[in-house]
Amino acid sequence: MKAESVVTIKKELQHRSHEELMQLCLRLARFKKENKELLTYLLFESHNEEDYINSIKIEIDEQFKNINRASYFYIKKSVRKILRTIKKYARYSLKKETEVELLLHFCKKLQVFSPSIENNVTLTNIYKRQIVVIKKNIATLHEDLQYDYNLQLKELKTL
Repeated sequence: MKAESVVTIKKELQHRSHEELMQLCLRLARFKKENKELLTYLLFESHNEEDYINSIKIEIDEQFKNINRASYFYIKKSVRKILRTIKKYARYSLKKETEVELLLHFCKKLQVFSPSIENNVTLTNIYKRQIVVIKKNIATLHEDLQYDYNLQLKELKTL
């Protein structure tokens, strides 16, 4: 089966009743966890972005605590998983400020992580790549926000 374009789907949804749209949304939510998470964000958390960011930061902190530190192999796998989670949540929000906040928090946690990421090239590259992404996103924001985020970025040491 070939999926229709978003424009075609939008036109078709305009012809559906309120009840049909609700049933379609609920059915969509049943099939994939990400669909349910996105609906949860849109319905319950999008009105208060600050609380949304704080809840994700708490989740990131918890994930960092649970990293298996036995070898750098497990650390790399866990760090990549945390980064995937951050990207997913930032995608739900569609706000660059949210992504910058989450990536800054991620980099701060990675910087103070023990054992040091400086002893591993892959982890160092992940860190540096996220710094580049943060700088790129900061450049698209309002001047006042740019200043605030650049101050936070300067606090992060370069590896």
